[in-house]
Amino acid sequence: MLAAGPGWAQVPGVNGNGSAAAPAAPPAPTDPLGRETPAGMVAGFIAAAAEQNYERAAMYLDLSQEKDAWGPSVAQQLQRILDRGGLLYSRLRLSSEPQGDQEDGLAPDLEKFGLVRTDHGTVDLLAQRVDSKDGVKIWLVSARTVSELPELSRTVLSSWVDRLLPYALRDEYRIAGAPVGHWLAVLVLAVLVYGAIWLITGALGLLVFRLRKASGDSRIRRVLSASALPVRLFLTAWALRVAMVLAGVSIVARQHMSGVTEFLAWVALSWIVWRVVDALAAFAIDRMTLRGRLSMLSAVTFIRRSVKFVIIAFAIIAGLNAFGYNVTAGLAALGIGGIAIALGAQKTIEHLVGSLTLVTDQPMRVGDFCKFGETMGTIEDIGMRSTRIRTLDRTVVTVPNGQLAAVQIENYSRRDKFWFHPVLDLRYETTPDQIRALIASLRQMLLDHPKVDDDPARVRFIGLGATSLRVEIFSYVHAVSMDEFLEVQEELNLRIMELVAEAGSGFAFPSQTVYVTRDKGVAVPTEQADATQSAGGPDGASPAAAPQRV
Repeated sequence: MLAAGPGWAQVPGVNGNGSAAAPAAPPAPTDPLGRETPAGMVAGFIAAAAEQNYERAAMYLDLSQEKDAWGPSVAQQLQRILDRGGLLYSRLRLSSEPQGDQEDGLAPDLEKFGLVRTDHGTVDLLAQRVDSKDGVKIWLVSARTVSELPELSRTVLSSWVDRLLPYALRDEYRIAGAPVGHWLAVLVLAVLVYGAIWLITGALGLLVFRLRKASGDSRIRRVLSASALPVRLFLTAWALRVAMVLAGVSIVARQHMSGVTEFLAWVALSWIVWRVVDALAAFAIDRMTLRGRLSMLSAVTFIRRSVKFVIIAFAIIAGLNAFGYNVTAGLAALGIGGIAIALGAQKTIEHLVGSLTLVTDQPMRVGDFCKFGETMGTIEDIGMRSTRIRTLDRTVVTVPNGQLAAVQIENYSRRDKFWFHPVLDLRYETTPDQIRALIASLRQMLLDHPKVDDDPARVRFIGLGATSLRVEIFSYVHAVSMDEFLEVQEELNLRIMELVAEAGSGFAFPSQTVYVTRDKGVAVPTEQADATQSAGGPDGASPAAAPQRV
């Protein structure tokens, strides 16, 4: 009855407009085996083969055309083919997109994920995108490749490792899904490959060094010497991958080592670039020092550190990708957290921008003596975040570059000339003729000195002070350093003292002169004296005509 009442007809629905709220869209179905991408298909098959779970491994094969085939047997057959002469593409080459690589020249639903070396050449291994029973698009080893497995098992190249190893090391004992003997083979191959790479690179380096020694150019020698070890590691990492395929190492062991060798390759490559950057920076600093372009040293140091920062970030991202971590997706998943991190790093970014400002504008460089605020000292290092200054007290002050770029900087090392500007305070007893003679002798002293600039070598009598006669000297001294200027200034000051003494004058100092005298009394006015006389004295004498003093 209540439901039929007219009042209930006006009650709004869940969404507030009188109608029922639309149900939320159900989440898109996903494949529990990770077969939604070619890379996920390969990783899932190798993981199942490593566990010897061939029933699950068969779920990565398209057996729709093999009616009488037993799935686990087919999966085991594919593993044996891959062990003997198969090659699976690395994570860098396999697509991590559900659509696969659409620019590989194949049909949109086909993808290459490896190859097999046979007596007649190489055969591509193909994956195909199909619909699963749950309606999810998944990637499977294509029916075409599955149908070729019997022929491939007869024509695939034999494994050298299996022929050399005893049964116990080949089939009986396993580590991480691969036979123990295959892991020993990987270790032996790594030692042999590194030894061969060391001999080859050593011979090539010796040849290059001899050729460069004749020309006297040490740049190539410096770069090669700095990057010799990382180059050998880089070549060893990739040569080991090829050697494991040629020797027929188990596909499971190779896939485990794939991440390790890829990681070592990226680390070695970053190390090579690091060493090359150091060598080139050292060479640039030497050349700029010889040419006298000291202002560029700070820029070279900043660029070197910036490149190294990029190298470290690149090595970390590449290393994580080598072990299967999708860093790009992780950064995108940060969302609001990434914004919070960016806001928290605002000051750091400000200091980096300040570093760039200091390098581009170059208000100072390493070795300059500067003053900013109340601090004076020598610049020891201009880093990416802060600058270190050695003060006169021999302490080290670290100032963030963002703050340093915003203050007024007085650079004493950029002076082309030093200002010599003393003001002489002479005694008031000095006569004008003495001042004229002294000014002439002081001016001649400035003109005769080889370190004093002739323009302007000015000496002027500038005024009468409260306690002295003031003479100003205005000139500039040519000096390379502050120590040299102090030496010239000392010589000039001593000569000034001699000239002042020769002129018969002297230096004044704040003083007061006190005059002491006796008061002679006050004169009495004439009218007052007449009144006194009219009163008469005791003897009746007439008063004197001169004024009286009391």
